[in-house]
Amino acid sequence: MTVPLKQTRFRIGGMDCASCAAKIDTAVRRLDGVADVSVSVTSASMTVSHGGALPEGKVLRQVARLGYGIIKAEARIDGQASTVKAYDHADHGEPASKQAVASTHLHMGGEPGQAWWRSRRAVLTVAYAAALLAAYAIGYLFPAAERWVFLATLLVGLVPVARRALMAGLAGTPFSIETLMAIAATGAVMIGATEEATAVVVLFLIGELLEGVAAGRARASIQRLADLVPKTALVERAGGTSEVPAEDLSIGDVIVVRPGDRIPADGEIVEGSRYVDEAPVTGESTPKRRGVAETVFAGTISTDGVLKVRVTAAASDNTIARVVRLVEEAQEAKAPTERFIDRFSRYYTPAVLAVGALVALLPPLLADSDWNEWIYKGLAILLIGCPCALVISTPAAIAAGLATGARRGLLMKGGAVLEGFRGITAVAFDKTGTLTAGRPVVTDIVAYGRDERTVLALAAALEQGSGHPLATAVLDRAKADKAPVPPALAAKAISGKGVEGSVGGVAVFLGSGQAAGERANMNEAQRLAVDSLNGEGKTVSVLAADGVVAGLIAMRDEPRPDAAAGIAALKAEGIRAVMLTGDNRRTAEAIAASLGIEARAELLPQDKQRIVGELRREGLKVAKVGDGINDAPALAAANIGIAIGGGTDVALETADAAILHGRVMDVVRMVKLSRAVMANIGQNIGVALGLKAVFLITTIAGITGLWPAILADTGATVLVTANAMRLLRWRG
Repeated sequence: MTVPLKQTRFRIGGMDCASCAAKIDTAVRRLDGVADVSVSVTSASMTVSHGGALPEGKVLRQVARLGYGIIKAEARIDGQASTVKAYDHADHGEPASKQAVASTHLHMGGEPGQAWWRSRRAVLTVAYAAALLAAYAIGYLFPAAERWVFLATLLVGLVPVARRALMAGLAGTPFSIETLMAIAATGAVMIGATEEATAVVVLFLIGELLEGVAAGRARASIQRLADLVPKTALVERAGGTSEVPAEDLSIGDVIVVRPGDRIPADGEIVEGSRYVDEAPVTGESTPKRRGVAETVFAGTISTDGVLKVRVTAAASDNTIARVVRLVEEAQEAKAPTERFIDRFSRYYTPAVLAVGALVALLPPLLADSDWNEWIYKGLAILLIGCPCALVISTPAAIAAGLATGARRGLLMKGGAVLEGFRGITAVAFDKTGTLTAGRPVVTDIVAYGRDERTVLALAAALEQGSGHPLATAVLDRAKADKAPVPPALAAKAISGKGVEGSVGGVAVFLGSGQAAGERANMNEAQRLAVDSLNGEGKTVSVLAADGVVAGLIAMRDEPRPDAAAGIAALKAEGIRAVMLTGDNRRTAEAIAASLGIEARAELLPQDKQRIVGELRREGLKVAKVGDGINDAPALAAANIGIAIGGGTDVALETADAAILHGRVMDVVRMVKLSRAVMANIGQNIGVALGLKAVFLITTIAGITGLWPAILADTGATVLVTANAMRLLRWRG
């Protein structure tokens, strides 16, 4: 029997680039007892998988040696989160909150929420830049001391960099950007370019500071999701209301939500019927009216009145918390392109060192060229070859894509899923609850001898108190049309036939056409009307009053408002759409005809799975859209499984992706977001490699030197990060 792996999650302070993540991953992976490590730059987190007890002290020390702050965030077993807590480092006896920022490592961003310009790194960068300016002034006033002043200034900035390079090398990452920087600066001093080496270090520090600012923006985009939930709640207790922290709410508490307030927890309305703005969670542009017994999400807004809501989920498990957790975990799941770049970078950096050495050594040895000139060029190549821009080009775009999708209710479990959407060539939809709303509504009322309002009133009178979906449809229509609902006497259900009773002294029956025909005479026109409505995939109930047919009420589970537009949008993108349903063929074909989609009907779950497999064998990349429960076999068989609509819990736990607000159009939006992200990655890789190629040529030709070399690396890193952040403004 295989022992399930446990997962322990840590928060990392000051991790701003993919190189940081790679160093931490390598260092922790070497520890005994660690089965796997997953590090996310954008969520500033690390998840360690382990079979037995994790040597947490060793993990904390290993990461701290690299110069990063670290605290324990939460533990997981089989994907379930336990209590979130900070970890006190036993060796230091300090609170975890202090440890998280106690490092002097240049990557440290400061206290959580602290402005970047007040961080240690910013202070060190500004101090070093000021020291450089002072060195220029002293060198100008006292030329004899110039070299020593610049050397002293260089040591202030270079010693921390060299220390990081040494610790990374001891932890298993000898070929880091710090190694390249330390070698280049030391070599420049040895050939007499001390002033230039000092300037290069300040440019390096500025570049790292800019990386930190960009990484902070990416993290803020995720944090804004969590900030949707208010910090406090008004809870009813002991006959009154009191304000308590939202995180202290318990399942079953009744909270009061005032007009304009955000709802502080997932729950069910117990009093009130108001419009709720769900845009923060679902992206729905117009408020929805929600009433008693309906579900509301944390972070949504009661726009026009007071609601009382019974809490149904703890703060750590509400919709927003699950979305944030999903996005953070998704960012740790690398896309194929990202994994390729990671593998490439492992060989790329040693190759840069080799090329730099060859450029420095071969011309002087083989052509008797000037040693200083070619060593200088070799050192410049080391700086040009820094891999930061290349290795961050993909994860930055993936993280931005996942975050912007989540903010619009499009949830994808990892970069591989996000990347996979661009290749989708067919989408298989479930019908009920996916293409349709999942509940029947009254579509037609045909009256005979009475007006439609009276027919509806008589039918609603019989259906009062019934929880059957068809009864609910009749009552909802009566409420919407403001039809009076008189009391019914001796009302009773007749199994398999319908319901009967007395309304205002009139014997009334509502049921199937066959059962109604046994109680009243139906003429040919009425039978033809029933057949016509049935042909449209509608369920028809016949109303008989005192033995005479009084009317017909037709009901159907209608398509979602955007279903037809969503199917048309998929076709416009060259994507095939097919409906797979267990419903009867006549209903399925009627719905399919209205949507312009091909239909396969009367299917069992295994039939849906088989058809998805057949589509894949035809060479199609298939996405399956369903509710995540009865469609589980087909979801698993597809290239990408998408859960849609009301089953939020299932959606977040089972499928590869989820559409929170249930819009069919969002399927094509996921495809478009994937294509936008992959185009962005292509642009980033082009910029990173293109700039390096240009400066490689100009350096060997003697046109550019150390300053432009480090500017090329820093500039490329900033450009690709800024380009990736453009995805945060994607609207679809």
